[in-house]
Amino acid sequence: MTLTRRPLPTAVAAVALSATLLTSCSTDSGTAEATTTDSATPRLALSYDGGVLVLDAQSLDVVGSAEVDGFTRLNPAGDDRHVLVSTGNSFTALDTAEPALTDVAFEAKTPGHVVRHDGKTVLFDDGTGLVRVFDPAGLSEGTPDTTEFTTPETHHGVAVELSDGSLLTTVGNEDERTGIVVLDRDRKEIARNEDCPGVHGEAVAAGETVVVGCQNGLLIYRGGVITKVTSPDPYGRIGNQAGDEDSPMILGDYKTDPDAELERPERVSLTDTATGQLSLVDLGTSYTFRSLGRAPHGEALVLGTDGAVHVIDPNTKAVSRTVDVLDPWTEPDKWQSPRPALYVQDHTAYVTDPANKKIHTIDLDTWTVSGQADLPETPNEITGVTG
Repeated sequence: MTLTRRPLPTAVAAVALSATLLTSCSTDSGTAEATTTDSATPRLALSYDGGVLVLDAQSLDVVGSAEVDGFTRLNPAGDDRHVLVSTGNSFTALDTAEPALTDVAFEAKTPGHVVRHDGKTVLFDDGTGLVRVFDPAGLSEGTPDTTEFTTPETHHGVAVELSDGSLLTTVGNEDERTGIVVLDRDRKEIARNEDCPGVHGEAVAAGETVVVGCQNGLLIYRGGVITKVTSPDPYGRIGNQAGDEDSPMILGDYKTDPDAELERPERVSLTDTATGQLSLVDLGTSYTFRSLGRAPHGEALVLGTDGAVHVIDPNTKAVSRTVDVLDPWTEPDKWQSPRPALYVQDHTAYVTDPANKKIHTIDLDTWTVSGQADLPETPNEITGVTG
């Protein structure tokens, strides 16, 4: 793995970038200058084969890059400045204000899910079952202190720490995943439910309600109680969710074929965590796990393979409008392969266009395509920080 790193503590004048800064394609051609900032500047991070691009979220100019060998995943670190880059053996912090990888790295055998909630960031190592919780506010000063917990058995899992210090983690092993357990601040068990085959993903809804997906529905945890919501189909898998901590509604995918190597569903799930009502919404087009998002007023967003963003009204539980943004596309067979991805930050939706090496923006107040830019690399994953 080749990394371009910035030593700590931060020095604004000494910015370590990759050997060649990439050209910004939304301006005249030429070599991009390293752009540093002390102000609240929203930025985007886009992975590509060989590294990560950092863009100004408003102008879409490329302001820097970092070289990373191999497949990488991206998640906001939780401090509105850093992004965690998951590589083969660590979660490494990338500073988007001074675009470069830092020396802050959390070693992991198999880096998995990253969850942010109530000012804490939680890392899950699928290879060891190690859960690490830290306050991301000090990332600019160095590696923060962590509290740790190790699950009894290793598995592809996820964990969330709640405001009272309790910890929700998945239950499973390398052969099967069965449910969740909730531990109090002293890590004593207070709730458990293992009626959740294939448990995967998480989202937080209003009232600090945590939702995880199952192959036959959802588990909802709130205030010490776990509730099961059952899918209308015997196999109704909800493996990916998009939540809004100001809304009781959870958007999820929905798959019904347990034998499919690659199912291309055309329905999504919308679950009211206050009532436990699960509704299915027919889109008339397929989508992928990178297609789900939430708009600032609670609307559910789904990027379809028809090239449109489908807007679902959480009250009527129906598609209220569509915004055409891309040409129709086909989901690749391998989940690691680039495909269009949807990311929402404040009142803007960003849609990547790997086939044309572009990025597009949608104004979520006017529901219009508001901009686009060419990219020097083929984008894969996308995330961002508000600055």
